[in-house]
Amino acid sequence: MEKTPKKLVKILIVEDSRTQAEYLRHILETEGYRVMLTDNGMEALEQIATDRPNLILSDIVMPEMDGYELCRRIKQDPRVATIPVILVSQLFDPADVIRGLASGADDFIIKPYDPCYISTRVTGILEALDEPDPEKVSPPLDLTVAGTIYRITAGRLRILRILLSTYEMAIRKNTELEEAREQINAVNEQLQQAVSDLKQSNSSLALENTERRRVEKALDEANKRLNLMASITRHDIINQLTTQHEILEYSLSLRSVEPEKAWEQVTSAIAITTRTLNSIKFTADYQKVGVKAPQWQEIHTLVQAAAKEILPSGLAFSNEVSPGTEIYADPLIGKVFSNMIENAVKYGDKITAIRFSLNSVDGDTIIVCEDNGVGIPAGSKDKIFSYEYGLNTGLGLFLAREVLAITFITIRETGTPGTGARFEIHCPAGTIRGSAQKS
Repeated sequence: MEKTPKKLVKILIVEDSRTQAEYLRHILETEGYRVMLTDNGMEALEQIATDRPNLILSDIVMPEMDGYELCRRIKQDPRVATIPVILVSQLFDPADVIRGLASGADDFIIKPYDPCYISTRVTGILEALDEPDPEKVSPPLDLTVAGTIYRITAGRLRILRILLSTYEMAIRKNTELEEAREQINAVNEQLQQAVSDLKQSNSSLALENTERRRVEKALDEANKRLNLMASITRHDIINQLTTQHEILEYSLSLRSVEPEKAWEQVTSAIAITTRTLNSIKFTADYQKVGVKAPQWQEIHTLVQAAAKEILPSGLAFSNEVSPGTEIYADPLIGKVFSNMIENAVKYGDKITAIRFSLNSVDGDTIIVCEDNGVGIPAGSKDKIFSYEYGLNTGLGLFLAREVLAITFITIRETGTPGTGARFEIHCPAGTIRGSAQKS
């Protein structure tokens, strides 16, 4: 059958976000299609009745009538039931796919949009109109997801197309992760070589020099941590990708005989993808720790710079650290103060004030950052600094602990839940000099 020219193909976009709708319009019009826009499901039904489109792209989350209901009404109307409907989802949740199949959707597109992928899916759906499902009437299939029963009447051909589309996206993500892993390994090898070269250079210098010994000790600590984290990350990524590959292969083997179980396997594979992406993104920051030698830096200036960069207007800020007080730490120490301010603003809820100060306990100097927000729950005071906890909430505090540990400085949270957070940075003797040491 001769294909319909793109300029004669009308596509209706149903999207309540004008920005998203215009972006989709731009992508499709660039491909040569005619595009119509509506803001919601009710307007879409009216538009379909007066000017029948060849294809419908509908967002799922919309006021008054969501994408599932719109799709269901279209497929239940014999006059327009043959119009293909592609649902657009913000998050790729298998439960969304099941609900979409139950409502009669023909395919899915995942945000954020990839122009090439949108073009491929639209072309595939339009071509599929000439390839009807050999099972004209499929026996209904009841699937239970999260306690809800969905009745699927889609034919095996449509389910297979959607499963293969899902697998294609997973393979694409795996390829990106593999490339990122190779880059991380290459950078890690370069860092190890740089550390090794620096240690060899230091060994030829006078070992009696206090600053030289301090630098060597800090770099050695950084090297150990880099090796350990690289090993953990590499091992974690390899295991995750291997497991994901096995799960996806298994889901393909089940796609015809046990589609419900196949989708359960896809759910597990997507969860693994999210965790792997978090691991990859974090290594971009972690690989910078220990690259440069520790140095003396003025605390007051670092705190002021962090506040100027992050602090929103209207929030009271007090920097009581005496000018001239210096800390011996990794050059990334500024990120530690930035992260504490950022966390206070982000999680402090009704926070109105942040204060930095210095205390002295048993010869150690303590840098204190405190606020009047909601504080940290007692059960989370240690967890917030862990790698596992950070994969879900952000790895800023884990990175802060690692940066400080290069020169054996520690950090803990001692605030009272409900009255505010209080972070204490314990600086052992030899890591603080200047005004703080005169008192």
